[in-house]
Amino acid sequence: MHPTREQMRTACEALCARDDALARAYSTLGVPEWRIQPASYEALARTVVYQLISTKAADAIWARVCDWAAGDLSPQRVMNATEDELRGCGLSRPKVRHLTTIAEAIATQSLDIALLHDMPDAEARKHLTAVKGIGPWTAELFLMCSLGRINAFPEGDVGLMESLRLLSQAEDRLTAKAFLTHAESWRPYRGVAAHLLWGYINHLRGNAR
Repeated sequence: MHPTREQMRTACEALCARDDALARAYSTLGVPEWRIQPASYEALARTVVYQLISTKAADAIWARVCDWAAGDLSPQRVMNATEDELRGCGLSRPKVRHLTTIAEAIATQSLDIALLHDMPDAEARKHLTAVKGIGPWTAELFLMCSLGRINAFPEGDVGLMESLRLLSQAEDRLTAKAFLTHAESWRPYRGVAAHLLWGYINHLRGNAR
């Protein structure tokens, strides 16, 4: 279950009262669209692919992964693949390992995605990050986009940090630690704050094109 538009509006108004930068984003965008992905292995795999590389490069690699999978990007399909097959999609060796270990965790039910729906945020986060290859950023994105958790927050997301810098008209971005501390004031709507920040920087990029 993902937040309704009315829940998003209420959250945006609360955030605007606390943070001038978010108020500027909201005045530009209005209520942002919540990012939705299925609660599945494929969603986790996609997030791993997009880690620590440019969106343009990740888009190209993900397209090749999807072509290779031919509609069946399942844990079993990845577990049966050779490293060379997956590397042929443009994936690095660490990412191949991550995709494989996550697939194995789901296959053995040491990661049970169905159970996550009923877990509190902290417990769901712990269940996800217990799997090698799922770090805090991946876990938070899954909580937010696949499980609809309105307070989940992808710490260390450079796009979010850059968006806040632009909105604040600051010379330098906050460090990851300072950014996470700043985001504490956005509870219990940190996920909505993330969507405002993403929306704003994407708006600027769209105008630049």
